Amino acid sequence: MENRITQKAQELFFRYGLKSVTMDDIAAALGISKKTIYQYYDNKDSLVDAVVQHQINLSSKECQVHNEQCDNAVHGMFLAMDMMQDMLSSVNPSLFFDMQKYHPEAFRKFSQHKNEFLYAVIRQNIERGQKEGLYREDVNADILAKFRIESVFLALNTDLFAPEKYSLLQVELSIMENFLYGIATTKAHRQILKYKKQRQNTNL
Repeated sequence: MENRITQKAQELFFRYGLKSVTMDDIAAALGISKKTIYQYYDNKDSLVDAVVQHQINLSSKECQVHNEQCDNAVHGMFLAMDMMQDMLSSVNPSLFFDMQKYHPEAFRKFSQHKNEFLYAVIRQNIERGQKEGLYREDVNADILAKFRIESVFLALNTDLFAPEKYSLLQVELSIMENFLYGIATTKAHRQILKYKKQRQNTNL
């Protein structure tokens, strides 16, 4: 039951944002009483925290699998694009702002994951790409890894990218692709075109 509650809460939070989804909404969607939810979670804060932890665990496992499966650093970037596409296709842009404003402890946990684990993953990818001759040697891996992390969240700024005009996924993929071309060597361009074509064929 605890897993069912967490999964349904995540589904609703991703679709509608955190603020607009109540414990009553989650109970109704599951066909259970709100009292049953409170047997597992003290309040909405603890449920949001559980959803964030679940997503962190999932992200960490997927990153590890991608690192083991990728043929090279560019391939790793494209696997990250696929992971991002799977997640963002169902995420309401208000989710992260709601978390920061109304659930600061969950946001702190998420920020730590972003600034430590995800930063390390991106930095390792950049350093690997430099060794493989796919990324420019003059790129500062530390600075660019931090830049890449923050650019992900730039797309969530609805003042810049109004949801009625821009698809969140479209913005994220455009930013990521341009970041990749910015650090890529001429040698890597063939790899980028190869993986782009593969993605396009998969998405047909």
